[in-house]
Amino acid sequence: MNPLNPKKLLLTKWTTVKPIAKQKHFLISRIIQPDLPTDPIVSVEIEAVFSKATQVIAWRELQDNSVWRQGWV
Repeated sequence: MNPLNPKKLLLTKWTTVKPIAKQKHFLISRIIQPDLPTDPIVSVEIEAVFSKATQVIAWRELQDNSVWRQGWV
């Protein structure tokens, strides 16, 4: 997998390997900025495509191929 840049994740599409509340396809809807601009980005908000439900996850979780796949598979 290509290395991920947290600043370029906005509006990217993701598929979870194990559905969350019967939701499988997600979109990164917001990059959560740290309090200090010099601190690294830690979290992103994902939105379920079907239900529009949102949740906050650590962006590094997206690098785990056993949990997330890039794109809508």
